[in-house]
Amino acid sequence: MNITIKRRIEKQAGSCEPVHAAAQPNPGNVRKITKNLMEWKIPFMRNNRENMNKALSLMVRTCLSLIILGISTYIWASETFPGEKWDKVVSPDTVGWSSEYLRIVDDFARTLRTDAYLIVHHGVIVHEYGDTTRATNIHSMRKSILSVLMGIYSDRGVVVLNKTLADLDIDDKEKLSATERQATVQQLMQARSGVYHPAAYEAPETAVARPARESFKPGEHWYYNNWDFNALGTIFRKFTGKTIFESLRDDLAKPLQFEDFNCSSDTRFQYENASVHPAYIMRLSARDLARVGLLMSRNGRWKDRQIVSEKWVAESTTSYSDTDIPERGYGYLWWVNVRKRSYSANGYKGQVMIVNPMRDLIIVHKVDTENDSNKNISARQFSELLKRIINARLTEG
Repeated sequence: MNITIKRRIEKQAGSCEPVHAAAQPNPGNVRKITKNLMEWKIPFMRNNRENMNKALSLMVRTCLSLIILGISTYIWASETFPGEKWDKVVSPDTVGWSSEYLRIVDDFARTLRTDAYLIVHHGVIVHEYGDTTRATNIHSMRKSILSVLMGIYSDRGVVVLNKTLADLDIDDKEKLSATERQATVQQLMQARSGVYHPAAYEAPETAVARPARESFKPGEHWYYNNWDFNALGTIFRKFTGKTIFESLRDDLAKPLQFEDFNCSSDTRFQYENASVHPAYIMRLSARDLARVGLLMSRNGRWKDRQIVSEKWVAESTTSYSDTDIPERGYGYLWWVNVRKRSYSANGYKGQVMIVNPMRDLIIVHKVDTENDSNKNISARQFSELLKRIINARLTEG
């Protein structure tokens, strides 16, 4: 198996810009091992120069092959993390994936008008399609990003999940009732607040399905509720003194070494007349999203640093509610597939990131709705794409 590590040198940019660093290859180990091989003494061949040369040639070729195999196996079997750049396999076939089947997946993705998808397995990019470097609107995947940020500050004791809206003085244009104000931060994270106030950035089909005000008490009913999600942005700032975007930059983008994120141009608040709580719009590339997925797959740890606690990762990806999607539950802003022991961040028109910790597998799928608002990949279409991706895996694990 051969794995090549692709890196390049770039100057360090500003605080909100991508930051890259140099990584130089070191051929010294190969030279040293080759030199040692050539200095080996083989007593029973000393008088037969031709046989000795053949034997040495065979050993050199064999050992160099083992060196390459060892490097590949180490990268594949050990707990690999990307640095400033992702490690990429030379060929998926060397790590248990079929290049032929992945070409079929690419052909199908082309018919769907997928803009980008990538597969990360054991911390290495196995395959990528389209422009995985382009930051575009991730739509409702933003909510799962917020879940991680809430976890970071919950671990520090700054975010307190059992605080109520009344405790935090959270209200809206159409005043909340005393019952609605008893909803807790945790219930908003679970989309079980019972607050059915109009919300910014609300999809028309969601607005139509919104229950009547006070039709359920806090904690009684699950409803995918943009009011909950947007109010959490306001709550996050009350707890931390930081906007979601400042936290995204400082607490995720920097330690995880996002490559394509620009804080000033890739974030904005969406204010609307419906509510005082704005939506928080994020633009991220597929390969930067995959870093968040890998963080979650590794139970909140990035290299030697625990970014968010293992406890929070487990708690936030536990299903607390059945949903209107078969076999999908809902955690703290994550969609949970209990049967397959995986979870996902999902967004409008085909934005998906699937995390399968059991297999240390992350799949990110992006659709650029900014340049073509008519693009739309349905859940059924993505499911067909996902089946083809899974069929391309030749080995378990």
